[in-house]
Amino acid sequence: MGDKLEKVKQILSTYNQEHLLKFYKELDMYHKELLLNQILNINFEQIINLYQNSMKNEDIIPGELSPLKHFEKNRYSQKEVSYYTKVGENFIKNNGLAVVTLAGGQGTRLGYRGPKGTYVIKFDNNFGSKSFFEIICEDLKRANTTYNVTLPWYIMTSEENDLPTKTFFDIHNYWDYPKEKIKFFKQGKLPLITVDGKLFLQEPYLVKEASNGNGNVFASMKKHGIIEELIAHNISLVYFGGIDNILQKNVDPFFIGLAIDGNYQVASKSIFKELAMEKTAVYCRKFGKPSILDYDEITLELSNRKDENGLYLYREANILSHLMTTDAIQKVSNISLKYHRAYKKNAFVNDEGVKQIPDSPNSFKFENFIFDAFSYFDDMLLLRVNTDEEFAPVKSFNGVYNLDKAKEKYEKQWSFRNNS
Repeated sequence: MGDKLEKVKQILSTYNQEHLLKFYKELDMYHKELLLNQILNINFEQIINLYQNSMKNEDIIPGELSPLKHFEKNRYSQKEVSYYTKVGENFIKNNGLAVVTLAGGQGTRLGYRGPKGTYVIKFDNNFGSKSFFEIICEDLKRANTTYNVTLPWYIMTSEENDLPTKTFFDIHNYWDYPKEKIKFFKQGKLPLITVDGKLFLQEPYLVKEASNGNGNVFASMKKHGIIEELIAHNISLVYFGGIDNILQKNVDPFFIGLAIDGNYQVASKSIFKELAMEKTAVYCRKFGKPSILDYDEITLELSNRKDENGLYLYREANILSHLMTTDAIQKVSNISLKYHRAYKKNAFVNDEGVKQIPDSPNSFKFENFIFDAFSYFDDMLLLRVNTDEEFAPVKSFNGVYNLDKAKEKYEKQWSFRNNS
């Protein structure tokens, strides 16, 4: 252990992070080894560069932005809807589709200790109680029955919630979904860093780290052999969806048919952003390439900008509902996507070795997102959907995307579907 300790000290000295060994002498042998191994696996150059680069202001360059064209299902004729739906159905029946669920988060904002996907919603009427995972599983099982297939279901977890997620599936016997068709894989993580450029301890023996965003899904799929598996099974299209939108259509033949018929490598769904300054990212083009405009980049003037027909140009909000070809996934899995900085409140071990919870945000978290990959393609399909039919996310008990509103939309929508 002596050589390992010296190597760690040298690394920490290089990056001015010696404080991470402050409590090292007080640890037992097991926890000493744990801390040293963790530090040796941290890419300090990466996190320091991310920190330093994030301090630079990146103003929007005049002429950089332009609108990204979107489509709306209700503007298609019934004949067109039938045609594109048939294209999608035939594709699904030929076993060309897989589904990826992004489920690396915790249920903290819901006051729940555990993976967010395991949070159980108690519905009214005849809908019973269901976890987020069960809701998605029901959706996939309906598709399997409808199209006489068994869709491969890949679930991206995190280091923090991987084991409890797998345990939850075991306890519920995978809701009778074929186990061999479900595969879990973990996303990557990065250390958090203070505003002063210091990594910090979560425990005296543990550097605080967090998942590095859903955009890591591509690299993680490559690392865990999933891309190779898709290719081996002739799966050419993958749907990516979040864990908490309980009205999400994981298998939408019309959406799939549009993407296939238009020969798009990337496709996304959006909703109309009703409030000009709502903190929501919107689709656009940057230097001609499909991209996302973060809410902190959006001015009131930009949000209210319209075309000659009076239609808003920058109001298509991202809802984490994407289709990508396997070729596209393979391409971006070899690209280092950009990182976004978020200012967060995180507990830390203070100088006395006591865990302390700050009163306000104290650290930066760096994440990349799926939409960061879109700029590597010349075009993409963007389909605006009806929020009452496809968008009922559960983010918290309060706020715009609260539990009660999502439950109400879910119950209303499924009552309509079951009676139609």
